[in-house]
Amino acid sequence: MGEENKEEFKVSGTDLKDRVKKLIEEGNARKIIIKNEKGDTLLEIPVTLGAIGAVLAPVLAAVGAIAALLTNCTIVVVKK
Repeated sequence: MGEENKEEFKVSGTDLKDRVKKLIEEGNARKIIIKNEKGDTLLEIPVTLGAIGAVLAPVLAAVGAIAALLTNCTIVVVKK
C-alpha cells in the first residue's frame, strides 16, 4: 500500500456544502474529512464510486447542518 495523498482546503461554513459536493463529483477522493477551527474532526465521509444521487443527498444534508454551525473549517481530501 502506498502513501496517502492528502490535500487541505480552508473554507467558510457557507462554502462548505458546495465545496464537498464538488469534491465528490470530481471522483478522485477516497475520503473527505471536515474539521473545525481547532482541528477536531467533525465528519468523515468515505467516498465510493456509487456515491451519487440518492446516496449523496443525506451526506450533503449532514454537511449542510455542520456548515450552519461553523464560521471556518478545514476540508481534508484523501485522494486515490
